[in-house]
Amino acid sequence: MPVNVQQRAKTDDVDADNIRSRSKADIPVKLTQQELESRLWGAANALRGPVDPADFKTYVFPMLFWKWISDTWLHEHHEAVSKWGDNLDDEIEADFHRFAVPDQCLWSDVTTKTGENLGVRVRRALDKVEQANPATLANVFGDAQWGNKERLPESALIALVNAFNGVPLDPESVSHDALGHAYEYLLKQFAEASGKKAGEFFTPPSVVHLLVNILDPKPDEEVYDPACGSGGMLVETINAIEAHGGDSREVRLFGQEVNLTTSAIARMNLAFHQKVGSEIRRGDTLREPKFWNTDGTFRQFDVVLANPPFSLENWGADTWPADPRSFCGVPPAKNGDYAWIQHMIASMKPGHGRVGVVMPHGVLFRGGSEAKIRQCLIEEDRLEAVIGLPNNLFYSTTIPACLLIFRAEKSEERRNHVLFVDATARFTKDKNQNTMTEGDVQVTLDAYRTGGNPNDEGIEARLVPFDEIKANGFDLNITRYVAKAREESFDVGSALVAYGDSREVRRETERAMFARLAAAGVDVSTLGVGE
Repeated sequence: MPVNVQQRAKTDDVDADNIRSRSKADIPVKLTQQELESRLWGAANALRGPVDPADFKTYVFPMLFWKWISDTWLHEHHEAVSKWGDNLDDEIEADFHRFAVPDQCLWSDVTTKTGENLGVRVRRALDKVEQANPATLANVFGDAQWGNKERLPESALIALVNAFNGVPLDPESVSHDALGHAYEYLLKQFAEASGKKAGEFFTPPSVVHLLVNILDPKPDEEVYDPACGSGGMLVETINAIEAHGGDSREVRLFGQEVNLTTSAIARMNLAFHQKVGSEIRRGDTLREPKFWNTDGTFRQFDVVLANPPFSLENWGADTWPADPRSFCGVPPAKNGDYAWIQHMIASMKPGHGRVGVVMPHGVLFRGGSEAKIRQCLIEEDRLEAVIGLPNNLFYSTTIPACLLIFRAEKSEERRNHVLFVDATARFTKDKNQNTMTEGDVQVTLDAYRTGGNPNDEGIEARLVPFDEIKANGFDLNITRYVAKAREESFDVGSALVAYGDSREVRRETERAMFARLAAAGVDVSTLGVGE
């Protein structure tokens, strides 16, 4: 237990110039959800001006998490004192605390002191809290440069601290459910403020909700997201299990994320949802997967789901031929879409395992090595469904996207078939991007579950036999199989994707041809290369 806690809790050496601390008595308890969200968004906006909105999350989430740990620690301390009085000792108190907080590392210890640079004090305190909780909090606060006044001016940091002083985060004031929802609210607000940069950490909730409900995770299962971003799909797994009356404490959640700040956000997100025992590991999933069995094989999970970066270049194709995930072939070096798909299928448990992945439409029809992999997956009867989503749903791209659903073992009626669901017309126009309502998601989910057309305009589904797909050269373009899609207006986004892919295939063919001509002694400079 930190020493001198009672004295520390009473001491508020206020910086007379800038920082104002508010005692618990000054702050109303039991904030409503709307009040909590409003105050947290107000705290974030304290950075507006000197800090780019795309960077708000880098500073706001660590401060939120630290304030929550501090307020909760003090609440737990008061409970211990109330129960044990003068008999309380360090060993007894330790049982009351979820996290250890070293001496002089509570929120009020740091933010109300004068003297040394505030950013330096914050960084030091966060480091000490991480070190005191190595199993649960190592690197959880990310790598923000708190002492860099060029990136985070002292005035902005003080404004952020003052704003958070008005947000009580102890369990009496805010339940974990309310805090979890508020965290998701902030993620959405930051995504909208970040624009295309949001694609690195945020998937629209409607898409997440649809994908998770399609895969239907159970309480006793293990769920893995290899490109977990801020953890939205893992959190939705908790929500889905609870919505069906299950105990979400039983589900085990795993994720990997390459970006340090984003992986830290995911860990905080799951902690707010009471899933501290989940495992979020940082690293490049395709080059350096982090989840292994003791015998050196890939760890496999009941449910694998992700929205990986589209058409990733420089993804590690040079080592893929020798990788056990390269079943069905090696994807092109300039496009890692199928590498993600292969990784996810390799991570799926046999028997009841299932995979759901968000992909650009190009994976449905591109040629070359991708066509060979696609054909192999269909011939092995791993692909269960292709679901076309509305355009302009995502922050990072306006091109059409789809969901691909794979199963280790498909149901009897779906064997040697692929279900196509066209939900491209199920959306509501918003000012910046389209959205799917709860009704849109439910209709799409019903179409997937039944395999037929619901009594609803704007969506169509069809279970297509293997022989028909084979006759189409294993092209999975939804327009080939669903009548509505064939009849609707020209899809500019898909056409541009197909055009770009065709140009790249032509360039690769020309390069190979001119290399052979040069090797044969032909002066290729006189021939020219068409564009």
